[in-house]
Amino acid sequence: MRLALFDLDGTLLPTDSDHAFGEFMVAIGWADGAQWRARNDAFYADYQAGRLDLDAYVDFATSAWRTRPEAEALAARERFMREVIAPQLHPRAHELVRRHRDAGELVAIVTATNEFVTAPIAAAFAVEHLIAVQLERDGDGRVTGRVRGVPSFREGKVRRVDDWLASLGHRWADFEHVSFYSDSTNDLPLLERASDPVATNPTPALAAIAQERGWRTLHLFE
Repeated sequence: MRLALFDLDGTLLPTDSDHAFGEFMVAIGWADGAQWRARNDAFYADYQAGRLDLDAYVDFATSAWRTRPEAEALAARERFMREVIAPQLHPRAHELVRRHRDAGELVAIVTATNEFVTAPIAAAFAVEHLIAVQLERDGDGRVTGRVRGVPSFREGKVRRVDDWLASLGHRWADFEHVSFYSDSTNDLPLLERASDPVATNPTPALAAIAQERGWRTLHLFE
């Protein structure tokens, strides 16, 4: 068997969907423009530098929409998909995922962006299995702003993939070939676990590591 794993933001998308959703909250008037944008940008810079406080970010990122009626939040997400994400779904990214899927490989997107933002994006790529940051909900089903379980971030991605494979009755050793595509050094733990790590649209830091270690490099958006 073969396994193909894909990071999402910067890898299959030429943007960061979490940061973009925050910008969209400002655009539709659900968040204060200058203050929100400054904090959103600061969190994104922390992510790029490998020092993101994920719990604090999830609380911040969900605060603009989690108190609104679910139907209203879902309608905003649909508009975000249509206006922001759909124009950035590149044919080469679609083709890459399709090639692995058509080969009969088990395919999953593994992302540190939360499940609310990423579920429709995974569906747009026709990927059934999404491993994303899970959002805690209260007894009434409302998002609390806290992370549920192990976040799929840095080392947590390896743990979440382990748990997902186990839920399917598999383990890493069942797969003769494991590909993982990512753009970021935040994903080094999972890249190092894969038999075929692919630095995809890599940051300069990841590009240097890939060259040093002889990993494949792929540019989807040139």
